[in-house]
Amino acid sequence: MRTHAQAVVIGGGVIGCSILYHLAKLGWSEVVLLERDELTSGSTWHAAANIHGLHDSTNISRLQHYTMTLYKELEAETGQSCGVFQPGSLYLAQTDAREHQLRLQEAKARRYGMNFHEVSRDEAERLHPLVDFSGIRCIMYEPDGGNVDPSGVTNAYAVGARQRGAEIHRFTPVTATEAQPDGTWIVRTPKGDIRAPWVVNAAGLWGREVAALAGLELPLIPTEHQYFVTETIAEIAGMDRRLPSVADRDGEYYLRQEGQGLLVGAYERDVRFWAEDGTPQGFGHELFPDDLDRIEDNVMRAIDRVPVIGTAGIKRVINGPMIWSPDSAALMGPVPELTGYFCCNGIIPGFSQSGGLGRLAAEWMVEGEPSLDMFGWDLARFGAWAGKDFTKARVGDQYAHRFKIHFPGEEREAGRPVRTRPIHAMQSGMGAVFGLNYGWEHPLYFDADTPDSAGFTRQPWWESVRREARALRETGGIIDISNFAKYRVAGPGAEDWLNALFANRMPRAVGRSCLTPLIGKRGGIAGDFTVTRLGEEEFWVLGSGMAERFHQRFFRAVPLPEGTTFDSLTEAVCGFNLAGPQSRALLETLTDADLSNEAFPFFRSRRITVAGIDCVGIRVSFTGDLGWELHCAEADQLALYTALIEAGQGMGIGPVGSRALMSLRVEKGYGSWGRDYSPEYWPQESGLDGLIRGDKDFLNKDAWLAIKDKPARERMVMLEIDATTADATGGEPIFLPDGTPVGQVSSGAYGYSVGASLAIAYLKADHAVPGTAVEVAILGQPHEAKVLSKPPFDPEGLRLRDMHPVGEPAE
Repeated sequence: MRTHAQAVVIGGGVIGCSILYHLAKLGWSEVVLLERDELTSGSTWHAAANIHGLHDSTNISRLQHYTMTLYKELEAETGQSCGVFQPGSLYLAQTDAREHQLRLQEAKARRYGMNFHEVSRDEAERLHPLVDFSGIRCIMYEPDGGNVDPSGVTNAYAVGARQRGAEIHRFTPVTATEAQPDGTWIVRTPKGDIRAPWVVNAAGLWGREVAALAGLELPLIPTEHQYFVTETIAEIAGMDRRLPSVADRDGEYYLRQEGQGLLVGAYERDVRFWAEDGTPQGFGHELFPDDLDRIEDNVMRAIDRVPVIGTAGIKRVINGPMIWSPDSAALMGPVPELTGYFCCNGIIPGFSQSGGLGRLAAEWMVEGEPSLDMFGWDLARFGAWAGKDFTKARVGDQYAHRFKIHFPGEEREAGRPVRTRPIHAMQSGMGAVFGLNYGWEHPLYFDADTPDSAGFTRQPWWESVRREARALRETGGIIDISNFAKYRVAGPGAEDWLNALFANRMPRAVGRSCLTPLIGKRGGIAGDFTVTRLGEEEFWVLGSGMAERFHQRFFRAVPLPEGTTFDSLTEAVCGFNLAGPQSRALLETLTDADLSNEAFPFFRSRRITVAGIDCVGIRVSFTGDLGWELHCAEADQLALYTALIEAGQGMGIGPVGSRALMSLRVEKGYGSWGRDYSPEYWPQESGLDGLIRGDKDFLNKDAWLAIKDKPARERMVMLEIDATTADATGGEPIFLPDGTPVGQVSSGAYGYSVGASLAIAYLKADHAVPGTAVEVAILGQPHEAKVLSKPPFDPEGLRLRDMHPVGEPAE
């Protein structure tokens, strides 16, 4: 066994073997995999191993498609059979919402050249004559869908990795992972120790236990999951071809052919958790006792759809463990607080995602960043706030509603609240309807008489949000921005450190602010921040709240100068954005500070007292209107909010939620990180290249230099869409009228103050021209749209700078 390696992968399931294979494929031949038992122990061996390509997330669809096409290449490369069966998959829609979901996925498939299309009922009956298609509104067909052999796939990855020089050691448990002062790790086993710069936790059911060796607690919990295989069914035995699988997610079951019978599985509402306090070390290829009564309701729906199931005997039942994250997506990426520790845990559709996960993980370690933006899988989306109670509640909800549609902007109640601010009770009393942002409860809108709901079409709360957005534009509004990430950098090296981190030059004068991008390893946009100089040696940095842990990786990459401190203020400091044409008039009633344009111009800051409360005031607003951000100590939040609300009552200024803010910033054309700004897009594509100062050094400048003179592949544009019942939300593909794919939406909303359905989108550069006619696949159907030459609200920024008369917004 090697004593030194480039990476040590812990876990010999399909994910660990895929990561090992892809690391070797990218050139790291000195890599080692350690497995405590036999390969495939844990969850891999008993998986149903279905494969499918389409997902609500565009990038996950791309990676699942990569995985599906990889298996036959892997067979040819290694000579190891993956047991690939690809008779296709039929996707059924019983409801309007499911039809919208499938049609949107079909549009995404057309954009990326994936094989997924609608078929008629006659064609579906020919493909699968045992299915009763009564009541089905829409049928999609994926010809490449099917299933694989779990052991075959895992061993093919293993063979491919060994062929490239990798080592695999079975029956070699890891007893310790010890971080070393030089940034490497020592991995200890009974057979010897290995030193490596990277440790990869791909331990599946034992992911929690392996993480604990490094002092980590991962938000994971296992459940039982059952499926059964029928005896031979005569109709299947008499066929000369394999039947396609059936995805009837409204029926909450799945089924496919297995041998000459059918495999039927279900995610029942009566969830059974397992090994809550830790997976037994001796567990390997065991199963749980059968408990088919728990999935009876699901099975009865399957029988209604495929009647032969009801007369077939049961050949065997599989009831085994699966380990879940709180949102059922992978926990993937380098641990931000550690050097060289990578996780890839909590994978549910492992055989649809194994290749993509392995490729991304290898890119991340070898090249410094994955080629696709996968923040939705990044373990940094959860922090310490995602504890055991939250994880159990969310996993229970995810399991019981495994096939429920995840609508855009949907908020689920399970496990909440986790983190609240002092004004939570007051906001609740004012009718706030709350959402979740990195564990924090924050107001979506204020109308308790209109409960939150989710769907692809405009929801009942649309009118509530409209009232808030219009009120802010006409008079003013108070937006809780406490969940923004806030940092304080202070000391003699603060300016130098920030200049070495960010691409823009830091403000040189006290009271000045700047916008700056953070550049990723491939030259894309890893973040966007507002930096304010509050003193000669003191700066405040504001960024995305949901990306606070994600950005720690970048902050840690630049050593702090001696005597300089970096502190997160996100928990200790709260904030409000007071915005709108009357915002100055309101604020003047609460402070003695001179708020005139001359004394307090746009993008300036200072410490001021508001209602007797010390605040950092920054004249900026994500709404695109006249406004100030007011940041105060958490202990003063309730008093400041009370003062603002009371002062606003006589002026028609009230609370505004985050959904109205989304509309306001979209109609102003303001991008948002995680939606419009992403590591996938270059600065010249996102319109942020003007904020980069090439005459200084900054983090990943070499990556930016490598792409800065390349022509933009796509450009960020604004679209006005002819839509009346639904608006774009993000991810919708965009086509030319002749059907040629040219881009996709990154953000969308109805612009209430301009009376138009709008979207921020990326289009191929040749088509990102004002006036270009395109079609946006809202609800999966083409909606006519045109590229705008400028944002529809106040394109010159006159309102923002208070240079426009109070009244109707500039057109």
